[in-house]
Amino acid sequence: MKYVIGTRGSQLSLTQTNWVVSEIKKKSPQTEFEIITIKTQGDTDARPLFTINQKGIFEKEIDRAVAERKVDFAVHSLKDVPVELPEDLVLACVPKREEANDVFIANDGSMLNTIKKGALIGTSSLRRAVQITRIRPDVVVKPIRGNIETRIRKVHDGEFDGVVLAQAGITRLGLGVKFQRLSMDTFPPSPGQGALGIVSRKDNVSLIELLKKIEDPETRNAIEAERSLSMFVDSGCRFPVGAFAHRDNDRLKLKVIVYSIDGKKSIMVEKDSETSKANDLGKQVATELREKGISDIAKDWREKVEEWNNK
Repeated sequence: MKYVIGTRGSQLSLTQTNWVVSEIKKKSPQTEFEIITIKTQGDTDARPLFTINQKGIFEKEIDRAVAERKVDFAVHSLKDVPVELPEDLVLACVPKREEANDVFIANDGSMLNTIKKGALIGTSSLRRAVQITRIRPDVVVKPIRGNIETRIRKVHDGEFDGVVLAQAGITRLGLGVKFQRLSMDTFPPSPGQGALGIVSRKDNVSLIELLKKIEDPETRNAIEAERSLSMFVDSGCRFPVGAFAHRDNDRLKLKVIVYSIDGKKSIMVEKDSETSKANDLGKQVATELREKGISDIAKDWREKVEEWNNK
């Protein structure tokens, strides 16, 4: 049997897709694959991510190809996959998650807490921008675009003094770059960060059965909790929410921090549940966030987005 896979053309996307292929072949050596690269809006639109008021900019075109049967399934960075997929598609598989934390890379080897005052720090994420300024209000944070290699090169070339990135991409690409691992307490990641999401058509039962062979149940439970939370608070590139779920003994624990756009206020909620009740856990955390005033925290984000867009 041969399957056609759709993915973005970046080195990270291709590396992730080839990893998925290698994992499936361990379970089904006779299965063959063809990889097709597809450009997405996120690949062609150079604006900062938070200024694009649209979900799925890194996956919509690829998932459309799945729905139209041009490819059989798609491999995504899971944080790019909207919580609500088209009716005929399904998140068929969530393999084992890489490290979910962020890292800091400086052109002089400094750490974020020691880098010089006024240093120019790049990030593509409004969440990270808020987190940086909360602990280092004396640095300048500016939007940066491009793939991981491009962003790191901009640091090494002196265009930026430092950059904050996800560790998972650096690990998957095998980049031998020196970095500071950032604490999950001060830099909780985006929901789904570090995980992969494989999308297929709901009616492709035999393919889904094959993909399930490389699913990691622990990662799936954690992701379901984070995505459930995202659905109920409508988080995304324009609303900085840090969320991370993980198994703690025999319980599933979800910790969420929501920031005001200026970074001056935050709300933290942490709850746990049975591992089988991941969706309920996300909903419970979202409910408590609403009770603690998440609507007030979120209301000024539009002004901040415009301010950043003019930098």
